[in-house]
Parts: sequence; structure tokens; C-alpha cells
Amino acid sequence: MSLTVVGSIAYDAVKTPAGERERMLGGAATHFALAASFFAEVRPVGPVGDDFDEDSWRILRTRGTVTDDVEHVEGGKTFFWKGEYSANLNQRETHITDLNVFETFSPKLSQASRDADVLFLANIQPDLQLNVREQCTRARFVAMDSMDLWINIAHDSLRKVIGTVDCLILNDEELELLTEKPTTLQAAQEILSWGPKAVVAKLGKYGAALYTADGFFALPAFPLHHVTDPTGAGDTFAGGFVGYVAAHPDEEIGHELLARAMAYGTALASYNVEEFGTDRVERLTADEIQSRVADLSRMTAFTVDPVALRT
Repeated sequence: MSLTVVGSIAYDAVKTPAGERERMLGGAATHFALAASFFAEVRPVGPVGDDFDEDSWRILRTRGTVTDDVEHVEGGKTFFWKGEYSANLNQRETHITDLNVFETFSPKLSQASRDADVLFLANIQPDLQLNVREQCTRARFVAMDSMDLWINIAHDSLRKVIGTVDCLILNDEELELLTEKPTTLQAAQEILSWGPKAVVAKLGKYGAALYTADGFFALPAFPLHHVTDPTGAGDTFAGGFVGYVAAHPDEEIGHELLARAMAYGTALASYNVEEFGTDRVERLTADEIQSRVADLSRMTAFTVDPVALRT
């Protein structure tokens, strides 16, 4: 069970109603790898600069993540993002985006990364995603993420790479923007006609929804008393979701498997937001994840008691 993820490795500065951090490890590939490492051997592919310190390497290697394909660009600086969340955490304002070594990133995959059973294409330029996808011919499941920027300025390239993957993971507004459809259901059905077998709509604090040819499944976000930092929640969800698929190499990848994967992604994302950056997921245990998945199962199950309805 091997899993390759291609995306950003970064340092973040974040301010939320719960406090602020001036420098903490972040990036899509980082959050994804930390979550997915509970399920499979993960190989992140992304660039870092001279400022990427030993503690960051240690965190990235949590639970045996293989960092052979993390490229150290000598003389460069690691991607840096600074942002601030609104009081209700629904809006996020970006103050600084310094791409640094990520600006000229060209993914370099070892043979081991190319031979991965499962591939996740995190949010990078669509042509780079396609290049990686074409190298990973042995992957039995390929999922991808993107963002509104690429929808607006690289729509054709993005649609091309979407047609080569098994699952697209976007938030509901991005799905509607991508397809120019008025509802998320219509958008998902349109994307399924392009080639993917599954579409996952991230719904933020409301949870996530799965669309396949066999039906629809949705889970609410896990109820929390306090949310400290939403940064990386979507990538953590993806790591749990895709990682769960990677952990079941002998099971058909269909609606039932993906619905269970949604529960693990949801549970992991809920832990991620409890503290800043990678702090909570870094020290998370398998038992804690299983407990929260069990709680999700209990909270979302009900028994139908037919009654005589008035007509």
C-alpha cells in the first residue's frame, strides 16, 4: 500500500479568533501526508528551501512518511502564506503569499513514487497535475484537488486533467463555478460525465458530500465546542479519505468504500481544526480516530418508524 501526494509544503502565519501563530508548518502535501500516514506509506513530492528546519522534517516524517522526493532547493526559501480568519471562521483574508521555491516547482518523481498504488494531486497548476498523472500509470485510484484560480485562468487544462482521474475533490462553490451549474448536484453530475467515478463536495463547517453513479452520501462535520484553526482541514480530509482507499487494496473502489472513507476523512479533519497547524494531527492516535468515526456512525444513524401520514 503506497500513496504519492504532489503539492505544496509551506510555512504559514495564521490569525484566528483563538489566537495567532507567526510561523508553523503547513501546505497541502503536509496536511495530506500527516492524515494519510495512518493508512499507508506516503511519499510527498514538493519543494522546500534552506529555511526548512529539522523540526519540520521530523513532523513531515511522522508515522514513517518517506521524504525522498521532497526537493531541497539550495539558496531558496520555502513557500510562505499568511492569512486571517473572520470571527465566525467562514471567511479568510490572505495577507501574504510568497511562492518562493514553489513558483518554479516542476515535480520530480522517483520510480517508487511513480509506482504508487494511489495518487493524490493536490492543488497545483493543472498542467503539472497532468504531467504527474501521466507518469503514475500503475495507480489504481487517483484523486485531485484544485481551486478557483485554476478554474478561472486554466479551465481547459483543468478539465483535461479531471478527465484522467477517478475522483475530484472541490468545495461546493468551486464545483458550481467549474461547471456553470446552479446547484452542487447538477455540477457533480456534469463532472461525472467527464470521466471521474466520484465527486466529493467539501462543505466547510457543514461537512462533505459524495456523488457517484450509484448514489449520494453526505456527512455533517463533527460537532465541536471550539475551533482553533481551520487551515489545512480540507487537505486533512483528503488525506483521510484517500488514505482509507489506499488501505483497502483488495476491495472494489465503489460507492460503499468511498462512503466509509468519507467518515475517516471527516474525523481527521475535525481533529485538525482543534489546534493550530499540524499540532493535533501530529500526535493523534489511531484509537482516537476510530472513536470519532464510531461517534459519527452513531450520530448519523436512525430507525424509520412508519406512521400513518395525513393526506
